[in-house]
Amino acid sequence: MKTKMKKLGRDIRKNAGLYILLAIPMTWYILFKYMPMYGLQIAFRKFNPTLGITGSPWAGLTYFKQFFDSYYFKDVVWNTISLSVFTMLIGFPMPIILALLINEIKNLKFRKVIQNITYMPNFLSVVVIVSMLTLFSDADYGLFNKITGVFGMPSVDFMSKPSFFQPLYVFSNVWQFMGFNAIIYIAALSSVDQELYEAASIDGASRMQKIIHISIPCIMGTILILFIMRIGSLMTVGFEKVLLMQNSVTVSASEVISTFIYKNGIQKGQFSYSTAVGMFNSVINFCLLAGANFVSKKAAKTSLW
Repeated sequence: MKTKMKKLGRDIRKNAGLYILLAIPMTWYILFKYMPMYGLQIAFRKFNPTLGITGSPWAGLTYFKQFFDSYYFKDVVWNTISLSVFTMLIGFPMPIILALLINEIKNLKFRKVIQNITYMPNFLSVVVIVSMLTLFSDADYGLFNKITGVFGMPSVDFMSKPSFFQPLYVFSNVWQFMGFNAIIYIAALSSVDQELYEAASIDGASRMQKIIHISIPCIMGTILILFIMRIGSLMTVGFEKVLLMQNSVTVSASEVISTFIYKNGIQKGQFSYSTAVGMFNSVINFCLLAGANFVSKKAAKTSLW
């Protein structure tokens, strides 16, 4: 034991700079990620701010049962899952496709221009994106209705139609983050051995065959890791954009767990109830992450742990 401690001490002194750099993110995680977990017990207590967390009476699984038995449980969970799955089905492969296309551009200046154009929307705030959607969806002068009008379709206020909420959310999300998410895949493609492409060219392989048999297999590890992480956040839908796009007409199709927690926890002050709903959401995400990691590890020998 003493020998191990001495070795650890020597290692710390030898790599002090690296340990200091490691201490910064570790401190952040401890303060803002792990310490707040102490408050999760609110989900099992009838929380009263004047009594504090430990002083509040124990309620057990009351708030979980209240959520499961509520009439809006199925709608909220379904809206969350459907919106997240829809976003993943469209949004996950698009950065990969974009990265593969950019990688095929031989002109470096043109490649940088395309990459910058697709990357720039990432810097727009959610408020700006929703404002653009509102303007484009206007029934009188909106861009969307101008386009559909060319095909003889009647004008529609897309933002006030529940059936259009998810398509507007998903495709605007893909447009905004596609270029930024492609950076990881572009970086992975840049590390592919160019001799593989040269050998394929000698064998008479086309560009598409090179993409299918060289590019995609070489970045498959990166794709799987990011896919596992995406599965782990399947039940997580950011409430800012949903809340800004939401209105009294589309609330039936747009109420997700994150907005439900915000409305009940922040606006109504039901802290125990909203904490229970948030904990339910986090547990499902963790189970999905562990399951996806297990399947990937068994099937493709690639995993997070």
